Amino acid sequence: MTTAASTAPAIAHTPSATALRSLGVIRAQGEEAAKFLHGQLTQDFSLLGLSEARLAGFCSAKGRLLASFVGFKRAHDDILLLCGRDVLPATLKRLSMFVLRAKVQLSDATDAFQVWGLSGTDAAARPWSKTDGADGSQTVVLYPAAGLGRALWVAPVDVAAPALPPLEAAQWDWLEVMSGVAHVSQPIVEAFVPQMLNHESVGGVNFKKGCYPGQEVVARSQFRGTLKRRAYLVSSDAALSVGQDVFHSSDAEQPCGTVAAAAPHPAGGWNAIVSMQTSAATDGALHAGSATGPALGLLPLPYPLLEDI
Repeated sequence: MTTAASTAPAIAHTPSATALRSLGVIRAQGEEAAKFLHGQLTQDFSLLGLSEARLAGFCSAKGRLLASFVGFKRAHDDILLLCGRDVLPATLKRLSMFVLRAKVQLSDATDAFQVWGLSGTDAAARPWSKTDGADGSQTVVLYPAAGLGRALWVAPVDVAAPALPPLEAAQWDWLEVMSGVAHVSQPIVEAFVPQMLNHESVGGVNFKKGCYPGQEVVARSQFRGTLKRRAYLVSSDAALSVGQDVFHSSDAEQPCGTVAAAAPHPAGGWNAIVSMQTSAATDGALHAGSATGPALGLLPLPYPLLEDI
């Protein structure tokens, strides 16, 4: 299937920037900040270095993602977690329930920091690496998309914003989709275990770390055999929305998947990340919304999948 959403992008390769007002910031401060987060999230924060960042999930007891973060240390006792503003209040409230006597203070620091998306950076840079600027900013390398390097730039609100040409927010959203890395937003809270979004393949799960909420379910999903649900990139001529059902031609009644992220293609059409049954990706036709809805075309993922163990 050929759609406008599978053609070359109309985004300049020169560096550009956009303010990411859809992202919020949770701040963890205190001598046990890293230890606390290590015990709550899917990634290792105890060994997190100052030149690294982490993709991490916060799961329910059933292993379902309540939120996902890009986390990094501003200092050894000061950690920022970037997540969608729509899931931040409930996530902060739930995380705070587990603090108990831990020497850590959690807060909503969204108003204290600015977050920008940078496009056209070094596409060969290592994802989840971090550099510190002399102005107090931090730059976190993300997975590239459509041949473009990408990064998050985070700084206190009183620091001068990046002096780069503007990038439209819709174009950044499209690059996020094309990176193949879906983050948790309100419509898909508790819809997926991390592997259903390929998080274990893009550095979002550490299977060697200690326990965290839902850890047994997440580990069992990985080690019991073939994973039966994965995230895929798709294209469509019609608009797609997060939380929308996806149907396979073999079953008109039961959906085979769910749209986890979606954005319009700069040249027309739409792209999306769909979490669906692996069997649905082998043959047959895919449709959004219903068995007779808009057709979806599968696109290759921009990264290899971690094989089932």
